Amino acid sequence: MTAAPAEKTRIEKDSMGEMPVPADALYGASTARAVANFPIANRPLPPAVIHAFGHLKAACAQANKDLGKLPGELADAIIAASDEVAQGKHDAHFPVDIYQTGSGTSTNMNANEVIANLATSRLRLSDPDASVHPNDHVNMGQSSNDTFPTAMHIAAALALDQALIPALRGLHASLSQLGDEWDSIVKIGRTHLMDATPIRVGQLFAGYARQIDLASQAGDMAKKCMAYNMPIGGTAVGTGINTHPEFAKRVCEQLCGISRTVEFLEAVDHCEAQAAKDSFVSAHGHLKTIAVSLSKIANDIRHLGSGPRCGIGELNLPAIQPGSSIMPGKVNPVMCESVMQVACRVIGNDATVTMAGMGGVGSLFELNVAMPVMIDAFLESVSLLANVSNVFIDKLLVDLEVNEARCTELLESSLMTITALAPEIGYDKCSALAKQAHKEGKTIKQIVSEQNLMPAERLDELMDYDSMTRPG
Repeated sequence: MTAAPAEKTRIEKDSMGEMPVPADALYGASTARAVANFPIANRPLPPAVIHAFGHLKAACAQANKDLGKLPGELADAIIAASDEVAQGKHDAHFPVDIYQTGSGTSTNMNANEVIANLATSRLRLSDPDASVHPNDHVNMGQSSNDTFPTAMHIAAALALDQALIPALRGLHASLSQLGDEWDSIVKIGRTHLMDATPIRVGQLFAGYARQIDLASQAGDMAKKCMAYNMPIGGTAVGTGINTHPEFAKRVCEQLCGISRTVEFLEAVDHCEAQAAKDSFVSAHGHLKTIAVSLSKIANDIRHLGSGPRCGIGELNLPAIQPGSSIMPGKVNPVMCESVMQVACRVIGNDATVTMAGMGGVGSLFELNVAMPVMIDAFLESVSLLANVSNVFIDKLLVDLEVNEARCTELLESSLMTITALAPEIGYDKCSALAKQAHKEGKTIKQIVSEQNLMPAERLDELMDYDSMTRPG
């Protein structure tokens, strides 16, 4: 058996000495060390974090240039290289595992090395002796302890702004449209899984739409948690050692150019912003609430669509795939189940983010040391919620139908419509009539008419199902 050819390497140096690095890698010795040290998940941080680092390093270089700390040509080369990282052109050169040092130092060094090498190559087109240092130049006025959490904030805010919030707005619009279309259809309501008083299908879906409207607002609050507490400028422990007093403000101003709908603001207290990650715990709490809302709606719809002959059957769910390998013709509420599984995962991620934010696990003294796993869980939640919201519209809501005949059938047979008669003939009498009707297999109209408890015209007036759904 022929052995695989050995990978070509080059030798790089860092503060700990020499290290072999893949010959074509843009990173250097520190990154190679981290790759060797953390073969844990065997997958790197989400690309969104790497792209956020690109945006951040470009903003830092621009701020240092404006403050007279970096020469213009050097700063411009770093900015150009950082922009390429932000655009995702070099994702393959960010191999450090998620389960690395809890401060994300390895990823910050990875970014510094890649950007330094790219910038050096750019400068050497005109100056063969040019050199960009990953720490002295790319990392000027920064520490891993403020850059990694800042990149987390950028990635999270942009993901919320560009993926989740638009998806929720689309879902709200879809549910609102169905609420309007079905507002004249009356069905029986249910509480405790038991028959209750009538409700319009439009009211039901308007309620779902309101849930998602509130979910969208929760997404916006989560975005503000991320954008309004930027740690950059705190450097090592939040005191701002080795950075210019105006550096953080200028970096945040530069970052505002990434998106017209995200306003990045410097942290009010840098010690808090670096020592604690309460803003992430709070923001993911909003994601958990969104997951619960989505799961409730999906669960309702799958139950209302149960059947087709032996369940509730008030809704007809679109058949998008076979439901059984043994039962021919069976179709299952797979999209609802997908939503509910996403909710399970997001709630699990919320536990991860919460534990990562706690003093005994992540935060202790001046730094949180569980940040990589925190941002990985957070971004997964955002992605899952956004994707499943879009798919729920396309694969279920677009072709969802109301079974009006079934709604009418169940409404006519319900005993709880007698609630409308209680103000005139009393609660106790209505209770007895409902029990009698159930025992004899009769409708409320039949039992009341047989006993001549009120004129037929008045009975028809009180038993108008639509009016029961309209207060007053």
